[in-house]
This record gives sequence, structure tokens and C-alpha cells, in this order.
Amino acid sequence: MKLAEVRQKYLDFFAKKDHVIIPSSSLIPENDPTTLFTGSGMQPLIPFLLGEKHPSGTRITNSQKCFRAEDIEEIGDNRHTTFFEMLGNWSLGDYFKREQLKWFFEFLVSCIKLDPNRLYVTVFSGDEKNGIPRDEESVVIWKSLFAAQGIEAKDVEIMTVENGGEQGMRGGRIFYYGAKKNWWSRSGIPENMPEGEPGGPDSEVFYEFDSVKHDEKFGKYCHPNCDCGRFMEIGNSVFMEYVKRSGMFEKLVQKNVDFGGGLERIVAASNNDADVFHADVFFELLRVAEKLSGKKYDDSAENRRSFRIIADHLRGSVFMISEGIVPSNTDQGYIVRRLLRRAVRFADALGIHEQSLVFLAEPLIRVYADVYSSLQMDADRIQQEIGKEEDRFRRTLRNGIKEFERVVDRGTVTGKDAFVLFSTYGFPFEMTMELAIDRGISVDREEYRKEFEQHRELSRSASKGKFKGGLADHSNISVRYHTATHLLHKALREVLGDHVEQKGSNITPERLRFDFSHGEKMTEEEKKKVETIVNEKITSALPVSYEIVPVEEARRRGAIGVFEEKYGDQVKIYQIGGAENGIFSLEFCGGPHVSNTNELEGRFKILKEESVAAGVRRIKAVIN
Repeated sequence: MKLAEVRQKYLDFFAKKDHVIIPSSSLIPENDPTTLFTGSGMQPLIPFLLGEKHPSGTRITNSQKCFRAEDIEEIGDNRHTTFFEMLGNWSLGDYFKREQLKWFFEFLVSCIKLDPNRLYVTVFSGDEKNGIPRDEESVVIWKSLFAAQGIEAKDVEIMTVENGGEQGMRGGRIFYYGAKKNWWSRSGIPENMPEGEPGGPDSEVFYEFDSVKHDEKFGKYCHPNCDCGRFMEIGNSVFMEYVKRSGMFEKLVQKNVDFGGGLERIVAASNNDADVFHADVFFELLRVAEKLSGKKYDDSAENRRSFRIIADHLRGSVFMISEGIVPSNTDQGYIVRRLLRRAVRFADALGIHEQSLVFLAEPLIRVYADVYSSLQMDADRIQQEIGKEEDRFRRTLRNGIKEFERVVDRGTVTGKDAFVLFSTYGFPFEMTMELAIDRGISVDREEYRKEFEQHRELSRSASKGKFKGGLADHSNISVRYHTATHLLHKALREVLGDHVEQKGSNITPERLRFDFSHGEKMTEEEKKKVETIVNEKITSALPVSYEIVPVEEARRRGAIGVFEEKYGDQVKIYQIGGAENGIFSLEFCGGPHVSNTNELEGRFKILKEESVAAGVRRIKAVIN
């Protein structure tokens, strides 16, 4: 099967189960500073999982564009990708475990035609410390579903991956694991969840590729969560019914289902091919790469790894650049730069040189154009950005080689030398090793590793500080700042012109950050005008309300859209002002907001206005 075919089958299946199909959200999270990218289908739906009403009702489904930067170093195996599409369906206080597990099993067996004998499932073993019970209900449901297929499903206790490697399958079909594997929240296990974060136990489905033999380096015995590649997770039903309050776990106001299934992985299972890079969307890119390199994808494990890294990193870069993210040294732009530079390195390893990524991007853009038309419309810009970054990196490599030669003149390459080459000159450690070997010089790998780990921990600490808190906690201050971004957006349009559109926002309890389209630095006078308008609206005590209306009605009434996204048939629009004072602001938004601008309680002040990309400015502001 092709990706487009499986994607459509999934959406059609859940549409027949009375789900409304909603469009994919942006890869850049709106008003969520807890992460750089949208990494799951549920991320844009947090307000609705916490109890807000969704414009499309209580049953929704989509295919969400996702990116997970933490997977970059894992790319090269048969199943990990940084960019992927997550098939999702949600029950917002509607159906629960029995319907969800039955429907997903039906989709896999009846629509995708998977052999049920190849399917294995995992469930939550409970968390006594936090008072969260063992999920025996899901086990009963799974036993019934397998029995209907003539399969006896024995349940087995595993708890941890390490135990699995020691114990093996033991004839099991259903496996109990602990919170590290079968609990889902954006923050991981229950202990790591911040205040106000929703989460719940989950049940995962795995497909067994009998062509893959177990590798004992991952444990003596194989089991569903083994990393040897024999089993691949293809879907995860999260029963999101808990929220963390004051260190305790309370039941949410509604029981939710949050399902996510990797589109590429389900395609791999449908074709009984454990390599997700054999999917049709990569076919033309790999064919061109083989022609340019004179090497074959399947000739060796080394070739496969290089081809996979190029294909994955280029796809992620294409989608991010299409959304306005360009290579840089900060935030999302740093990840695009890292992807493209890593792709160049592995293209060189295959013997593909000079503007190779531009040629390889074209077939990727073409294969996705029917579903994501913006890729085709932005094709020239995407390829230009890729080409510019490839050129920059090749110049960096040349400078790195010069510095390497200076280091070698001292007769040795320390681990610290290798790290400076990497961190200052962007010179990959692998290249330092190769050049050193050519000269008969050793490199202290352990010292390099320690330097790198220290650097990574510092980066993580900085990232946690930078992206702490956020709108997702629904704290009063975050909600106030969220409402203030609407006032700011409208004020900017009044002062600078209607060309101003929101390009992103980042809200913490300490301040708001707002990105918008504008080609020039704001003058002091313009900033003062914007502040005056926002503060006038705060003191005017304007009511804040919302309606759920058809999307065309919202556009007819002049509602402003965020990120130029596609919207569903029914949308929520927030209005600031009313009949008595006149409507000041009208925007598409998922909320939440204060009910009156006087709740902002303070003076709005712009701290900084700066450029973040070509034609995009950024304002940081506070209310105090």
C-alpha cells in the first residue's frame, strides 16, 4: 500500500464512525512554549482534552504532521524518522476503551488486511505509588477481540524492557508494562508531569515481522518492546482520564481517548516490510540518490544508513522550510540547519557532491503535493533555502579542514580539540576521526564524548529554562498573556498595516513573545502607538467571548486566521469587544482566554522588538 491510500482509508473509516475530519495543525506549536515542534496529534488539542468544547464536536480524526528532534541520533535504522504523519482519532468525553480498541483492531484487520496472528498488544500494569490502577479492562477487551479471530490471547507480566529481555514472550499475546512504556503524557512518566498536565494509561499495538531475526545484543530474548526490529509499534490508544493537581492524580472532567498511529509504520506493516524507507514516498528520492552516487540502497548496511539519513533529514527540512522555518543558529532554525548539514555529510559519504540536496528535494516535494499543496507552491523557495545552506556548510567544512591541519601540526588530536572542531567550526567528529586515521594519529574518543555530553546537558538545561511553563498549564497569568496577544495582533495591524499576520507565539508566565510578518524595524513611535492601543483596550474593560461558526461565516465576518492554516468546517472565533464598544479583535483561536480585558490587570509594555527571519519580526512584552 501507498501512504496516501492508507491515510485515506483511515480517515474514511473513522468518518463512518461519526468522526469529523479536521486538518493538520502547523509543525510550529501555537501558544505552546513547552516544545519547539508539534510532536504528536494530541498536542494542539490539549484545551479540548481538558474540557473545552471543540468546534467539530466530541469525535474528531486527522493525519497530523509531526516532528521529533530527539530522534535525530536514532535515524539510520529501519523504523525511526524525525518527521512523520500521525494518524489520530479522539473521543472528547464520548466513547472510551471498548469502542476504541474494537475500532482500531477492525481497521487493521478488515481495512488494512493485517494478519491478526502478527498483532501483539501491551497494557498498563498500574502505578501503586500514585494510586493509578492496573488496566485489566483493556485486557478483557483484547482477549475478546482476538478470540473472535480464533486466537487465544494469553496475558503476561513484563513491567520493564530489561525484564522483557530476560523473560521473553512466554506464549503471550497481551503484555503488561509499567509507566515507562504504557503511560502517556507529553512529559513522560507520572513523576515528570507538571501541574495541570493531562495523561493516562495506554494500550499499544505491535506488528511482528517474522523476516527479522532477534539480535541478542538487545537482550537474551525478544519481546514486543525489544529494539531488535522484529516488533514495530503501529498504534497507541491513550485513555486520557487523569490530570495532575497538587502532586496528586485526579480524574479529568471527562474521559478521553487520544489515539496516535504512525502512518509510515502502518504502511510498513501493510506491506509486511520492516523498512519504513521502502515506502512509496521515498522511492523516487532514493532512485535519484542511487543514480547520483552510483551505489545501491540495499548493497550494504552502511549504504542503507546513509540513504535513510539523507531521505529522513531532507523530508523534515522540506516540511519545516515550507512553514517558514529557515536554517539558523537558534530554536527551530537550528534543527533545520542540523538536519541539512547532517544530510550533506552522509551524501558526501555516498559520493554525492555539490548541490545534491536540491536535486533530491524535488521528488519529495512532488510526491506530497496532492495532500500538502503548499509544498508545490513554495517549491522554489524551499529549494533555494536548501541550496544556500548546503553551500554555507561546504564553506564551513573547508574552514574546519584548515583548523584541523593546524591542530595536527602539534602532533596529536585531543578529544577537546575534536569537540572544538565540532562546536566552533561545525566539523563532524566522524570526519576528524577519518582524517586522523589517514595520518596515523589517534583521537581520544572518551574525552570527546565527555565534552559532548557536558555540552548537551548545558543545552538541555538552557532549553528547559527557555521553554518552561506555558499556556498548556492554563495558569491565570498564561491565559492573560494569551488574550493580550490578540490585542497586540490587532494593534500591530492598526499601526503597521493589514499585511501583519501572526507567524508564531510563545507564552510563559513571565512574558509573551509574538512573531509577525513585517519587513522593517519598528520605530519607537510605532511601538509607543501599539502600547497605547493595547493599554486603552485593557482599561476599557472589553468583554471577551467566542462563537462556533462555519469557517466561511468566520471569514466573511473578517476573522483573522493564524499561521495561514487550513481550518475545519466549524471553527471557534474569539471576539474582543461587543455591541456597546464595537468589536476590536476577531480571530480564529482554540482558547483559553479571560472573559474581560480588565482581567489583564496591568500596563502592557514592549520589552524588545527584533528580526527573527526575512520579513518576520518578534516582540517580547510583559504586563505589570
